[in-house]
Amino acid sequence: MGPKDEPGTYRYKESPVYTASNGCPVRTFLTKVFDPESSQRIGSNGPLLLQDFHLIDLLAHFDRERIPERVVHAKGAGAYGEFEVTDDISDITTIDMLKGVGKKTKLVTRFSTVGGEKGSADSARDPRGFSVKFYTEEGNWDWVFNNTPIFFLRDPSKFPLFIHTQKRNPQTNLKDADMFWDYLSTHQESAHQVMHLFSDRGTPYSYRHMNGYSGHTFKWIKPDGSFNYVQLHLKTDQGNKTFTDEEATALSSSNPDWHTQDLYEAIERREYPSWTCYVQVLSHEQAEKFRWNVFDLTKVWPQSEVPLRRFGKLTLTQNPQNYFAEIEQAAFAPSHLVPGVEPSADPVLQSRLFSYPDTHRHRLGVNYQQIPVNCPLRAFNPYQRDGAMAVNGNYGANPNYPSSFRSLKFQQPVKASQEHEKWAGAVVSQQIPVTDEDFVQPNGLWQVLGRTPGQQENLVKNIAGHLCNAKEKVRKQAYTMFYRINRDLGERIEKSTEANASRQARL
Repeated sequence: MGPKDEPGTYRYKESPVYTASNGCPVRTFLTKVFDPESSQRIGSNGPLLLQDFHLIDLLAHFDRERIPERVVHAKGAGAYGEFEVTDDISDITTIDMLKGVGKKTKLVTRFSTVGGEKGSADSARDPRGFSVKFYTEEGNWDWVFNNTPIFFLRDPSKFPLFIHTQKRNPQTNLKDADMFWDYLSTHQESAHQVMHLFSDRGTPYSYRHMNGYSGHTFKWIKPDGSFNYVQLHLKTDQGNKTFTDEEATALSSSNPDWHTQDLYEAIERREYPSWTCYVQVLSHEQAEKFRWNVFDLTKVWPQSEVPLRRFGKLTLTQNPQNYFAEIEQAAFAPSHLVPGVEPSADPVLQSRLFSYPDTHRHRLGVNYQQIPVNCPLRAFNPYQRDGAMAVNGNYGANPNYPSSFRSLKFQQPVKASQEHEKWAGAVVSQQIPVTDEDFVQPNGLWQVLGRTPGQQENLVKNIAGHLCNAKEKVRKQAYTMFYRINRDLGERIEKSTEANASRQARL
């Protein structure tokens, strides 16, 4: 592919010879004329010939063009860019990528909706995925974030069950308000995320105008071998901007690919979107005394108590040249870590460490990290061999076992001290119970929304407009959750929802 002329166009310097997949030039049968659209047959109207490899090759590949759709985060867009260290944080980390102000690291990012299918509207009310793959000198480091700092659940076994309720009814194959609200209202730890989702924060203006959050707690290793618990924040430099429900709904019809288009065209205009990166830090002593369980994905760390510390800037500067190869096949996993960072005991994070790579092995194949967009700068593991699509030479003649004929070097990174984290206890199988503490932060968000005119009203209207489609039993279950957050909120939602339901019943 040649250099760009105008945005979205390319100049081609040569005309390559068209071939079948094996490299053989394609010709009309028994002639020297190149023609990719003709087929071998008997006479002008006779049957086709099985020997026409080009036709069979074309059809067989076409039949397999679609890889499995992501179960969640199916609809998305992405771009390439660069991360730069802006502030010295060497006192709290040994991560090589973060050493030295001015150090730069290449990256690829993918934004997405969560619950929608691949053809769904970008502006739908939904959380958004915000994933980044850094190509560091010590391997790929993936940030698999969302645009909300919390999530609906904190028990990993609930995740596939929850996602089922946000998809389609198995009988009707339709989105179902009863499924949606029945689950959330009977799992009220979701209250905080429900408040985010149905405020105008649930319909961001574009991928460029939203933040990213780790949500999960990680461990960063300090130079002395001790560690801190951390959470990461990516704050948009474009400013937070959202749609109202009416604006988002209208855009779903007029331009369902708005977020994808906006990101692509902004980069083409050289209006490169950027985010400032911050870290929240708690020592393990602070974490033990903290009001909130640092492993609970439904809770935030209040910034008034755990301030943000700036450390870098992430900028997107280049669109992909082929969406499928570079974005659809991009595979992010929170288990793709580098020396100096480790997972915490957050149970949802622990489950994602397995679930994400397992998904990629199913969707893309066991050698998914050989796909160029997923390739680390360097990797050498000759004990992982064979499998579908082993395209990197399969480690050649290197022995596939620890051999005395092939010496290997081993690098010992700094590991977290185990003095703090020593786990002992009986094996239990239980859910984390819902308590009054689960409604303190949602009430705080309700108060924050009240500082901006119209935001509380929009939240109530958005919830009532969706909840009114559920059965009366389910609606009443949901009201109990909102009353526990704030009585005024509960009363307003119940009044507005029942008015909507009565109007629908009269139609």
